[in-house]
Amino acid sequence: MPCTCAEWRRWIRPLVLVLYALLLVAVVPLCVWELQKDKVGTHSKAWFIAGVFVFLTIPISLWGILQHMVHYTQPELQKPIIRILWMVPIYSLDSWLALRYPSLAIYVDTCRECYEAYVIYNFLVFLLNFLSNQYPSLVLMLEVQQQQPHLPPLCCCPPWPMGEVLLFRCKLGVLQYTVVRPVTTVIAICQLCGVYDEANFSFRNAWSYLVIVNNISQLFAMYCLVLLYKALRDELTPIRPVGKCKCLKSVFCCSFDKCV
Repeated sequence: MPCTCAEWRRWIRPLVLVLYALLLVAVVPLCVWELQKDKVGTHSKAWFIAGVFVFLTIPISLWGILQHMVHYTQPELQKPIIRILWMVPIYSLDSWLALRYPSLAIYVDTCRECYEAYVIYNFLVFLLNFLSNQYPSLVLMLEVQQQQPHLPPLCCCPPWPMGEVLLFRCKLGVLQYTVVRPVTTVIAICQLCGVYDEANFSFRNAWSYLVIVNNISQLFAMYCLVLLYKALRDELTPIRPVGKCKCLKSVFCCSFDKCV
C-alpha cells in the first residue's frame, strides 16, 4: 500500500535522521579539508569548533520538535512550544554564520533578534493557553482576587484592574515588543547608509536611539510577564514558568556574539 501524507508520522523521523547523516558526510570532510589548507588561522579553527557544537545542537532540538509533531495531542500548548524550540537551531546557525562571515553578522543578528521577540510572545501564549485549559473561568477567578500593585519603580502607578483588563494589558505589553523589534530592522538600512556606528554611545548615530527604544520595549514586555506571574503564581506552579523563562533568557544571553 503506497505511503500517504496521513502516515507522515511513521517516516518523518527516519527521513530526518537519514538527511542529517548525509549532511554530516558532506559537511565534515569539507570542513576538515578547509582546515588542512595552508595558513589556517585561529578564526577558521574557532569556526570549525563552533560548527561541531552546532551540528550536535541542531539534531537534539529538531528531535524535540519532531516528537511534539508526531505526538500532537494538545495543539493549544504544543504549538507555542514548537515555535519556541525553533529558537535553538535558528540561534545556533546565526552565531555560526556570524562567526564565519563577520561582515554579515549585523544582518543575520537582526533576523535572530526579531525571532527573540516572537519567542517571548509565544511564551506568554503558552502560559495563557495553559491557564485557559485549567481554569475556564479564569477571568472571573481573577476579578475576585486582591489587586496586584505594580512593581518598583512603577509602584506609584495605580494598579491594573484584575480580570480581563489585566490579561489584555499583559498580552498587549508583550505583543508591543513583537511589533517594535522588527521595526528596528532599520538597523540594516542604517548600516548600509553608514549612520549606524554600533557601540558608539553618541546621539549623532542611529545605534544609540535604536538601543534605547529596543531596551525599553523589551523591559516592558518582561515586566508584563512578571506581573502576570505575580498575579497567578499558584495557578502557574504546575508548569514551573520561572525555570522555563530562565532557560529562554539563558539562550538569548549565551548566544550573544560579536565578531571582530
